[in-house]
Amino acid sequence: MINAIVLIDAEAHRIPETAQAVADLAGVDKVYSCAGDVDLVALVRVRDHEQIAEVVTRGINKVEGVTKTVTHIAFQSYSSADVDAGFSIGS
Repeated sequence: MINAIVLIDAEAHRIPETAQAVADLAGVDKVYSCAGDVDLVALVRVRDHEQIAEVVTRGINKVEGVTKTVTHIAFQSYSSADVDAGFSIGS
């Protein structure tokens, strides 16, 4: 599974509707509205790189209210549960 984080700038007056429309797209796992440099963050989970291009360029970028996207592809994931499990081996 390939994971990507898509940072989305949206028209301020359309953020809730834009977020829901992005969340409804196939391949989009979650969408967060947030404070800071971007309006929305979408987590995309697909089987291959070509699908990321489809989700972002033919999906997210076409949603009304989206003005800009920046996509980051994740190489590896880490979580506190993974670290805790590693330290509990053999105890």
